Amino acid sequence: MPEPTPTTPTATATREFTVPEVADAVAAAAPDRELVIFRDRHLTVGQVADRSKRVAAYLHSKGLGAHTERADLAGHEVGQDLLGIYAHNGNEYIETMLGAFRARVAPFNVNYRYVKSELVYLLSDSGATALVYHAAFAPQLAEVLPELPDLRVLIQIADDSGNPLLDGAVDYEEVIATTTPDPLPVTPSPDDLYVLYTGGTTGMPKGVLWRQHDIYMAGGGGRDVYTGEVTTSLEQVTARVKDGGGLKVFVLPPLIHGAAQWAIMIALTSGQTVVLSPVADRLDAVAVAETVEREKPMVLMLVGDAIARPLLAEFERGGHDISSIAVIANGGAVLSPSVKERLLAILPNAIVIDGVGSSETGAQMTHISTTGAVSTGTFNPGSNTCVLTEDLDTVAEPGHDDLGWLAQRGFVPLGYKGDPDKTARTFPVVAGERFSLPGDRAQHLADGAIHLFGRDSVTINSGGEKIFVEEVEMALASHPAVGDVLVAGRPSETWGEAVVAIVELADGAAATAEQLIDHAAQSIARYKLPKTVLFRPAIQRSPVGKADYRWAREQAAGSGTD
Repeated sequence: MPEPTPTTPTATATREFTVPEVADAVAAAAPDRELVIFRDRHLTVGQVADRSKRVAAYLHSKGLGAHTERADLAGHEVGQDLLGIYAHNGNEYIETMLGAFRARVAPFNVNYRYVKSELVYLLSDSGATALVYHAAFAPQLAEVLPELPDLRVLIQIADDSGNPLLDGAVDYEEVIATTTPDPLPVTPSPDDLYVLYTGGTTGMPKGVLWRQHDIYMAGGGGRDVYTGEVTTSLEQVTARVKDGGGLKVFVLPPLIHGAAQWAIMIALTSGQTVVLSPVADRLDAVAVAETVEREKPMVLMLVGDAIARPLLAEFERGGHDISSIAVIANGGAVLSPSVKERLLAILPNAIVIDGVGSSETGAQMTHISTTGAVSTGTFNPGSNTCVLTEDLDTVAEPGHDDLGWLAQRGFVPLGYKGDPDKTARTFPVVAGERFSLPGDRAQHLADGAIHLFGRDSVTINSGGEKIFVEEVEMALASHPAVGDVLVAGRPSETWGEAVVAIVELADGAAATAEQLIDHAAQSIARYKLPKTVLFRPAIQRSPVGKADYRWAREQAAGSGTD
């Protein structure tokens, strides 16, 4: 029997939505409003809508779409063709996502840093029948295509690499030029999928299956996270666009990152403008500063210290007007207090918003820091965010002293593609209600705030004590010589696991292991201090700046014995 469709007991929606219908309502209300600014391209809402319809027409012409409706499927099953987006940031990424939705094809993110074996795993696990990719990745793709017989539709985006079309591939702009934006003989459903693959930094990547309506409500702008108020009509959408909108958001993370994709969805469904860096294959701090000065975005979106530190170095050098930035939005990785203080020293009238969410939950909660009031670790939860007790038998009330599990209720995913067991574990039913439980440990404080401790899967158990690696990382990251740091455990006969810090020193800086440990001892208990500090030329992270704890554990494993 199929699993029951998740219910939304805390919502009051009177109808459900698809992303294309909401985007089209925005396009009808404000067709000439800029949606995407990328290099010398300034594309309006109407232009992106038109181009996405042409992508949809091509996909439909190739027989791609929905083949089995949601009512006949379990939560971990898929009844649609899947299309991978193996691309750097650009307007094409946005057009492809929206075009896939229009054709009832489920788009998903492909990490462009993956090596051959990882790419084969991802494209095999997804069962992708279509792929849109930058020409720069054609050589890697050519290597794996013989192992992917189901991948039959290839669309190549031209770039500076000069790589020719692969056999059987078609040029992206040729697709746009040779198709029409006429309506398709298919109607998207709120049940149609949005698929987001996890980063795979703690385990193998998994495809999280979201209904379009649910991700629109959970992360795409369809619901006020804090009041719980939901959009109930397209008239509400168009009224908001006509009354306001136009906010410029500089989305710095790669669009393979869920939060970056949700920022795009919010722009599509609200009339905001998205700015993308002209240098798409890496973080170029000078290009970012120049773009801020030229386009004057109000919001700068980044991911943790690894992205913020190079930007800070450029901002602190001066020479660029970055005064338009009023909000620094961070998510996906820790932004340490010392880095926040430096950002706010440059932009004293700005605020720093730390957002918490995951591929399995959407947006959950935030923390705001301002000049003179910088902190981290505790968050203001959204209306659908809660903490489940340790044994998963009930929702913890504020003031519950014991450590529990950060959870989301209401609009949550259907499951993990092809994995009923992991689906059941991550999306448990508690007291008749379905929750999302991605694995973060938390405590619901008496004042209603939530103290976030960190991901359980990377917690270190040392000498009978549970040590959350993010706490140790923050204690070390505040040392001025530390450019980046990850913490992992290694097997220890004495401690069970020993804490190991892997450190990348800042350019031109010097510090000894003893100096770093002594510095960390000023803010964390002695049992949490690293037993070993390993210095590395660079810390390995995902393209979006998330910690790669698989790599960190590999480094720590060879760091010696007690």
